[in-house]
Amino acid sequence: NFFMKAMFKRQLKNMPKNIQDAMMRALDEHPEFFKNLVAEIATKVKNGVPQATAVQQVMMSKRSELQKMLSQ
Repeated sequence: NFFMKAMFKRQLKNMPKNIQDAMMRALDEHPEFFKNLVAEIATKVKNGVPQATAVQQVMMSKRSELQKMLSQ
């Protein structure tokens, strides 16, 4: 979980502080969701999808779940 947090912090560094805090709180409360999210992205990248595209596709497919977590 430490490595996932470090990765998310690095990815979120250009985001507003309140969004960073909400994402880190969601990561703490729902680690399995984020573990699966990262695994799904990795699978797409392994299958030849560019990383940025894979992230965008997975985030769009999980958008409603993520919005619910961030609004709590």
